[in-house]
Order: sequence, then C-alpha cells, then structure tokens
Amino acid sequence: MDIGATIQLALVNLTSPPVLAFVFGVIAVSLKADLRLPDAVYQATSMYLLLAIGLKGGVALREADPAEVALPIVVTLVLGVLIPVAAFALLRWWTRLPKVDRGAMAAHYGSTSLVTFTAALVFLEGASIAFEGYAATLLTILEIPGIVVGLLLARSLGRGERDWGETLREVLLGRSVLLLAGGLAIGFITGPVGFVRVEPFFGGLFTGVLTLFLLEMGLIAGRQMGAVRRAGLGLIAFALVFPLLAGAAGALGGTLAGMSVGGATVLGVLCASASYIAAPAAVRLALPEANPAITLTSSLGITFPFNLIIGIPIYLAIAEAIAGVLG
Repeated sequence: MDIGATIQLALVNLTSPPVLAFVFGVIAVSLKADLRLPDAVYQATSMYLLLAIGLKGGVALREADPAEVALPIVVTLVLGVLIPVAAFALLRWWTRLPKVDRGAMAAHYGSTSLVTFTAALVFLEGASIAFEGYAATLLTILEIPGIVVGLLLARSLGRGERDWGETLREVLLGRSVLLLAGGLAIGFITGPVGFVRVEPFFGGLFTGVLTLFLLEMGLIAGRQMGAVRRAGLGLIAFALVFPLLAGAAGALGGTLAGMSVGGATVLGVLCASASYIAAPAAVRLALPEANPAITLTSSLGITFPFNLIIGIPIYLAIAEAIAGVLG
C-alpha cells in the first residue's frame, strides 16, 4: 500500500462513528459537559463487547484448521513474553520511573486493549480487508502472559506467595478474560448454526454499542489530558514510540506464522495496544505501591487515542510492507 492509500484509509478511520464518538467525548470534557454514561450502562456495554467478540472468535475457531491456528498461537505466546520485557527495559532507559512503576507499565503494555482490537476489526471490515476469524483467540491468549510477566519484573519488591496466587486468580477469573473465554467456548460449541440465532443482537448491533462505549472512553481520556501534559517527555515518547515497535513486531510475527495481511494487522494492533481494564485490576492487587496515574496517563491518555485515530492504519501499512518483502 502506498502512502496515499494509507492516508486515505486513515481519513476513513477518522470519520468513522466510533472514532468520532471518542473525539466528541474528549471535546465534551474540555467544554465541561456532563455526558457520562450511567455506571450500569458502561458495565453492560463492556460486557456485551467482550462476549460478542468471544462468540465470533469461538465460531471461527471451530471452523479453522487446527494446523492453521497452532503456529499463530505459539507466536502470540512468545510475543506475550517479549513485549513486556522490552517495555520494562526501554522504560529504564527513557524514564526515571522506579522498578515497581516500570513493572506496572510493562504489565499494561504487555496486555491488550479490547476496544482498540474491536476498532481494528471494524476498520478492516469497513476497508473490505479479510482477516482470520480466530483473532479473538489470540486476544484472549495475549491478555494473560503480559500481565504476569510485568508483575514478575516488579516481583523483587517483596510481595508474598499468597498475594501472588491471589493476583493470578484475579487475572484468570477477571471479567475480561472470563467473558472472552466463556464467549469462545460458547461460540465453539454452538458453531455457525447456533450463532445465527443471536447474530442480530451480537452482530448487527455491534458497531452501535462500540460507538456508545467509545463515547465514554473519550470522556475518560479527556479527563486524563491534564496528567498527559504533566508527564515527562520520556514517558510521552514511550507511549507513542513503543506501540509502533510492538505493532511492527506483531505484524512480523503474524506474517511469519502464515497469517493474512489483515490477520497480521490484527496481531500488530493487539501487540501495540495497552490494557486499561484487566491490567489495572491485577496491578492494583499485586503492586499497591505502583502509581496508577502514570499507567493510566500513558495507556489511556496517550497510547489509546494514538492507536485509535492513526495507529491502526499505520499497522496495516506495516503488515502490507512486511508481506511485500517476505512474499
């Protein structure tokens, strides 16, 4: 894909309803308007997105050839270990953050963002670019090791074994992982025939619910903008540059694993994203001394908007360039 085509897709992404809803939320905060969703609605929409993605992924996984899925899963697990290690190392060079905060950041950037992943799927579908349907399986797999490795990197600060076991339980039985895994299991068991019965709800309404959810995400990100301005240049640079490096690694890994350009793009987006749902809960439990303002400012205030607005088309261009070179 040439630069002109990449820019055109980026503009299409910028004018999509979900992205515009996010921007609108950020603007609303600057105008001091109160557009917050009721907590029950916010919780319901997040649960809907998790379950819908899991269902679709489970159906696709049932239809996929096990030999086709095996290598992408292995590559995803490897990336799930390497990305938080790389984040931890780069933060040591670029910032003056203490070890506990670098470990917390590594956990956030080693894990994934459901909403960024969902926006990438909507973007690819809108651009008529095919991708592997089992991508939701990779999302579920990548969610866990990044958090665990990030916590291990900060482990020397003396948390007890009982706390560590409780943290693993929090990660594995947390709402995001549990709903994704449950949705995958349901979709796999019911298959395409069973999914047809719920497709009008979990398929037809998907983009609309995502738009509503991103409005709330825009409001949350808008409230973080003050912290972004106060963050050090090293942290801001990390939040912008590291996703590009991780995204390129994911796109390369997906291509080497035999995935299509669209599939490699999705894996690149997963690797480039940063968690602000599962990781904060696990970090809060395992590393209470870590500063949540730093991790949320970086992941939600900087990386999330960057990926949502311009990052996804960039990862597509990277995946296409890698496929062109290796093809």
